[in-house]
Amino acid sequence: MSEHSDNIISIYRKYVLQTYANDLLFVRGKGSSLWDADGREYLDFTMGISVCNLGHCHPAVTKAIRQQAAKLVHISNLYINELQPVLAQKLVSNSFGEGAAFFCNSGAEANEGMIKLARKWGSDKGRFEIITMDDSFHGRTLATLAATGRAKYRKGFEPDTPGFSHVPFNNLQALEEKISDRTCAVMLEPVQGEGGIIPADAEYLKAVRALCDRKGVLLLFDEVQCGMGRTGTLFAWQAYGVQPDAFSLAKALGNGYPIGAFVIREGLRGVLTAGTHASTFGGTPLACAAACAVLDTIESKKLLERSNKMSRYFFRKLRALQKKYSAIRELRGKGLMIGIAMEGDVKEYLKRAREKGLLVISAGENVIRILPPLTVSRKEIDRAVDIIDQSVGGS
Repeated sequence: MSEHSDNIISIYRKYVLQTYANDLLFVRGKGSSLWDADGREYLDFTMGISVCNLGHCHPAVTKAIRQQAAKLVHISNLYINELQPVLAQKLVSNSFGEGAAFFCNSGAEANEGMIKLARKWGSDKGRFEIITMDDSFHGRTLATLAATGRAKYRKGFEPDTPGFSHVPFNNLQALEEKISDRTCAVMLEPVQGEGGIIPADAEYLKAVRALCDRKGVLLLFDEVQCGMGRTGTLFAWQAYGVQPDAFSLAKALGNGYPIGAFVIREGLRGVLTAGTHASTFGGTPLACAAACAVLDTIESKKLLERSNKMSRYFFRKLRALQKKYSAIRELRGKGLMIGIAMEGDVKEYLKRAREKGLLVISAGENVIRILPPLTVSRKEIDRAVDIIDQSVGGS
């Protein structure tokens, strides 16, 4: 490591709160690649944890940010900016057809907004409880932490914010038994990310929709990680043909520029009225310019079609690897949201891959999480699979 790297990392250790266990300094990115401060190139199949779905520094997003930054950055939501309605229209027209969007800055805020929507909707009925899933992850604020089913994230922050309960994922009976006259909503990820890259069963999701309709509760989808083309459709729920009452977005919506949102069906438009919810930096002209460029690029470059093609190729290569190693228990996922379930902890595999120039992360303790950009090439997939092969094989 160079003197420059050592110096920056030393300053980081001294002045930045150490809530992350990290030791690698990156200074540049392009497409599927990152370069550290010493000039070494890495194949990045984390994409900021499904944030840079178009790859690092995509030219269309960079151009949109540069142009808007020179024009207008922020005016507050006490006034209308010309790009926020355009972005809202794109999200609504590509999902519900009729409805509305609220803009914020992160996935946790988007989920907080949906929680407030559900509670406000249920307030005059005495309904306030929200049921979420075991092994789910919905954010790090106190409310979204309470909603999160992975208990390890809540440890040390007790008592949990009241009004949340958890049931096993893909288990309809458990959900039905938990719903009461105090329940206002069911919230879940169509594909669990932190929980191990676990897709919802198609019949389960359809049954959940029917159950919510029958019980008169809202169905909310958290698409913060699995949305924006990650699973092969623009929004993950579209592949299931199961429409929620509202869904959240963030991460890849701005391809690295912070922006979050939740989108509601038309019938819920009157729930959150003036003064009931707000965000200082939600939907700024700059953030909306980035997000509009992302959506336009996904459409114009036919990236959903491309990512599905690359997904089939990637899974085919990984299935061949699975036959080679008994340590690979299962392949999971949809589109380019891929999990390799291993025997035991995956830390050593991740370390070996990084040493060989591939960045992948874990999902849970025993799953290698792979999140390449939607623009990934066959050559890059081949290189990644070769490194995973060497990492699992210990060579």
